[in-house]
Amino acid sequence: MRGDPKRVAMLSVHTSPLDQPGTGDAGGLNVYVVEVSKELAARGTEVEIFTRRTSADLPIVAELVPGVLVRHVPAGPYEGLPKEELAGQLCAFAAGTLRTGLAAAEGHYDVVHSHYWLSGQVGWLAADRWRAALVHTMHTMARVKNRHLADGDVPEPSGREIGEVQVVEAADRLVANTEDEARDLVELYAAPPAKVSVVPPGVDLRTFTPGAKTAARQALGLAPDGDLLLFVGRIQPLKAPDLLIRVAHELLARDPARRHTLSVAVVGGPSGTGLARPHELERLARDLGVADVVRFIRPVAREVLADWYRAADVVVVPSHSESFGLVAIEAQACGTPVVAADVGGLPTAVGDAGVLVRGHLVPDWADAVGGLLADHGRRAQLGARAVAHAAQYGWGATTERLLTVYRQAISERSSSPLDEATDLVDVPTAVVP
Repeated sequence: MRGDPKRVAMLSVHTSPLDQPGTGDAGGLNVYVVEVSKELAARGTEVEIFTRRTSADLPIVAELVPGVLVRHVPAGPYEGLPKEELAGQLCAFAAGTLRTGLAAAEGHYDVVHSHYWLSGQVGWLAADRWRAALVHTMHTMARVKNRHLADGDVPEPSGREIGEVQVVEAADRLVANTEDEARDLVELYAAPPAKVSVVPPGVDLRTFTPGAKTAARQALGLAPDGDLLLFVGRIQPLKAPDLLIRVAHELLARDPARRHTLSVAVVGGPSGTGLARPHELERLARDLGVADVVRFIRPVAREVLADWYRAADVVVVPSHSESFGLVAIEAQACGTPVVAADVGGLPTAVGDAGVLVRGHLVPDWADAVGGLLADHGRRAQLGARAVAHAAQYGWGATTERLLTVYRQAISERSSSPLDEATDLVDVPTAVVP
């Protein structure tokens, strides 16, 4: 088997690694690409990240850190193009990406690692033209999301499902975040089991560390006492932030005296279908009569986010679907217990260091959250277990596992469907008289 790749092309069509997580379509995928790229560079593998240019102010090429370049590819209008409409720009993005590769010798890139199905479509073509191995990470899958739709959410279109199936067939290796996701790839997309590798995402263990709750609250300008419930993530039905608002209402209905001690913080910005009603959560809080205990905070830098995790008594992750659950592992790395939905990759991310809730019934979630708030000893116990659990998921460990996948993909690379189509050109054809 060959050694580590010298150069990897990372493809992230719909969201730039430079974007602030929690805004627009930026989230765990952004963090994944940034952290893995930095770790690869530290190990001597150069990385070039290809993403769509969304502003005239962005440079064509930017250095993220030594050894990691971000290439902004012009493809469609800079502003106002939602992720759902980007399929129409894949040809332009592919052309811009391949144009960069024309200046490089064959074999310049050892691996193309595409993230999300849109990138996979371009990665399929790029890997074939560059004679590189194609490794793909889904992050989310249409057939999984459509099985767990939130009320009022819009199903993923069939065109995405078809595109995902094509990427599964074209990739040399598929990276799943958890064993559950690997099983979904095999059962829902007919992925050959031998082609699927499980590589859990990581957490920045230098930034997300335990710390004093009082100091964190002081840094954020929060009251030193009282119970703080926290939601972090993009504001959209899939993430179910409304459930936390409803839980707050239920807790206050059960014990009106809590109004003097309970507070709820929602850190994030509208995204996806949530962009159609960006103030829906504020309206819900007003309608339920809990606006006085709920505050909304725009996405913040990671150092500040770490203080929010430390300041909270409980972090709530009520998503309807998650391929892993980066928020859960970040909160746990800070020593804060998590109450999360028992879906997707969240059981893996939470482990035995938090509380999992089946379904999305408000009374069940109020029982779980209220029970933790009332039991300081259990919170402390879970917090200690959370730190130990999160310590297993550093980005260094993720990258070492990915390098193994890269080596396998390079070694085992088989002809892509495009290779087979090209070979047909050399087949003699009958001459019609």
